[in-house]
Parts: sequence; structure tokens; C-alpha cells
Amino acid sequence: MRGDRLVSLVLLLRQHGRLTAPRLARELEVSVRTVLRDIEALSSAGVPVYAERGRHGGFALLTGFQTELTGLNHDEALALLVAGSRRGAQVFGLGSALASAMLKVVDALPESHRATASDAAQRLLIDPETDLLSRRLAAGEEVPDTAVTEIRRAVFAGHKLRIHYAAVDQEPRWRTVDPIGLVTVRGQGYLLATRSGADRTYRLSRVLAAEELTEPAERPSRVDLGRAWQERGTRFRVGGDQVAVLVRVNPARRDELVNTALAVRAEEPAEDGWLRLDVTFQDSRHAQWALWQLATDAEALSPEWLRTSLRDRAAAIATRYGGFVGCRPS
Repeated sequence: MRGDRLVSLVLLLRQHGRLTAPRLARELEVSVRTVLRDIEALSSAGVPVYAERGRHGGFALLTGFQTELTGLNHDEALALLVAGSRRGAQVFGLGSALASAMLKVVDALPESHRATASDAAQRLLIDPETDLLSRRLAAGEEVPDTAVTEIRRAVFAGHKLRIHYAAVDQEPRWRTVDPIGLVTVRGQGYLLATRSGADRTYRLSRVLAAEELTEPAERPSRVDLGRAWQERGTRFRVGGDQVAVLVRVNPARRDELVNTALAVRAEEPAEDGWLRLDVTFQDSRHAQWALWQLATDAEALSPEWLRTSLRDRAAAIATRYGGFVGCRPS
């Protein structure tokens, strides 16, 4: 909306002092012509913005044009700036709104807090894209902006929602649900809802399209999302075709195994210095994938079919590359 863009333009000039039209256009993601029209609109509205010509020219505000938010102390300001780096806003389609909000917060801080808080925020890194081994961390998958906007509106307005959802191993189809709330976990977004009175949890990255309806949603007026998420997690862990696996694991890889499994039912040290864990996985495919990721740092002791499956897979890989050991292919 133009009103939001005008506010952002003023705040950019406040923070940077002087900016060229092309720089403002890049920051606001509009054309230079739009920036020039916005500058003219601000001047007409009485905002003291003026143009400086020359090689280092640009647009600037008269000194002293500012408002301050004096109720924030240093730690409160720092908390807001750090919050601005979290992934939740991106998952729920609020990335641009969050960036604009953070710009306004920084601009409104008293001068005594602004530089200190901004410098402190630069020394905190939250959720980097990769770990120390350059492995890309799990990140939220792309969700169409129009879809996530419709979902968010329906959740907040308390309206029914139609979603075009692609469940695993199923053709996408439309569903009408009663939205309850939105949850983000490790960069993944989820919609908690009910359908025909039954609890349902939908992964946002699998929503292809969405439409907010005018009909009121059938849902309680208040909800404890934390408790609802825990209850659904419990049902997920105890449902389905779960697989119990007895496994030996190198202690250095123990956390990887535990973080992948649904639950750890027992754990004890083995005689060789490794650990013996009794863990459960959602299904056979989950169990095979988890053990394969640990390579030689883990050994499935039971069930036998899992040992056979991993052995056959390793044998197939060895056969594929066996002809190249010690020589180059002709």
C-alpha cells in the first residue's frame, strides 16, 4: 500500500541521511519514477524532504524531523531487533511487514539507544543457513504468498478456509477446514485446524492455494496452541505403522539419532564404549533413512528385516562403485 511505502521512505531517509532515487527504488522494490512521485507527495504533505544535486546528491530530510519511542530500554530494543531475525514471519508470509516494522522500531528509538542496540544486534546471529560443516540447515519451503495470506486472514478473522492441499503420496484436492492457529517449528509452518470436527494438521509448504470463506469457523473462542501442538504431537508419535529398532550408535552421533527418532524407549552403554538405544520411528522408510544417514557410526541390531534392507542397500552401492576401486573406468 502506498501509505506504508511513504512511511518506509521517510524512515529510510531518517536512518541513512541521504539516498539517491535509484537506491530508494531498490530498497522499496519500486521504480525510480514511483519514488519521485512519492517524494513529491511527501513534500505536498508538509514532510521536509529536499533534493541535493551533484555527484553525491540525493534526497534528504531536514535535520530534527523525528519522533521518538521513549518507553523502550536497551534490552527491550535489543529483544525487538533480535526477534526481527526469526523465521516465523517469513514462514507466515510476513517477511516484508516485519522488515518494515523493524525499520520503524529502530527509527523511533531514542538516539541514546539506537546506535547501541543496532551494534549489539549485529553481534547476534540467529538461525544461520548452514552449520560449521557448510551443511544447509532445514529451512521453510516456499508457500505461495497469496495462499499464506488467505490462510492468515482466515485464522485471524475466524472464518472457514478452503485449501488445495497435496498430502504425501496423494493427488492434490480441495478441503474446507476450520482454522485454529498457525505454528512454526524449525522453519516449517503448520496450520492447525479441524475438518468435520476432527483435528487436522496441515503443512503450509503443501498448500498450493487457499481461499478465505465468509462463513464463521466452528472453533472455540480461546485456544492454547502450545498444548494443542503437544497433544497432536503425542498422537502422531503413537499412531501409524511405527517401527521399534534396537541400535548400537557411536556416542558422537547419539544426538543425531535421538533427534531423528520419534521416541527413545531405553538407553544403556554397550561394552565396546558405544550406546545401545531402543528407539521408535514412524514407519519402515523412516527407520531405513535414519540409520542410513549415520553410515558406519550406527548398527541396527533388530529387527532383522531392517538389517537386511541396509545390508542390501550397501551391497548395491558397493557393486555400483566396486569396478572403480584402484583404477579408472576404461
